Amino acid sequence: MRGWDARSEVLFSYVNCEERVPKVHPLRAILRIVDEALAALSPQFEGLYAKFGRPSIPPERRLRALLLQAFYSVRSERQLMEQLEYNLLFGWFVGLSLDDEIWDVTVFTKNRERLIEGDIATQFMAAVLDQQAVKALLSNDHFSVDGTLIEAWASMKSFRPKDGSGNRRRRAATACPGESRG
Repeated sequence: MRGWDARSEVLFSYVNCEERVPKVHPLRAILRIVDEALAALSPQFEGLYAKFGRPSIPPERRLRALLLQAFYSVRSERQLMEQLEYNLLFGWFVGLSLDDEIWDVTVFTKNRERLIEGDIATQFMAAVLDQQAVKALLSNDHFSVDGTLIEAWASMKSFRPKDGSGNRRRRAATACPGESRG
């Protein structure tokens, strides 16, 4: 029998993200490792934030989101926020429920800078790499980096080719010789 293509906007949802992520998904093992490292860093997180005021994005969630950005080569934080809005796997990994509001990208970026300035990102990676489960996976044989992601993380306003060729291309694109404007 043919099923019907009918859309239904429901008032309540009983979707459990934990059940939707396959038990053998690689992010499950990574999440256990990451959560252990984040628990060890909890005292350092306390030192970065005021005791009162408006709550910020939890640093644990922010670091998990940045890991997803690297794992899945998400080109920008704006695209990362889009993925968090509709990708159940991303939301589950970060620790968001389906009803949680996704962060504004500028707030996310500003809070990321706080982690970098506080040296938390470095401590986080050290805590992850220090775990026995991770040490068993590491090797000195090969290392590769997605250069496009590193380039995207570098501000395009501060990125300039060493030979100065970037400036000539920009001028050539804006002014074409022999073409009259009028």
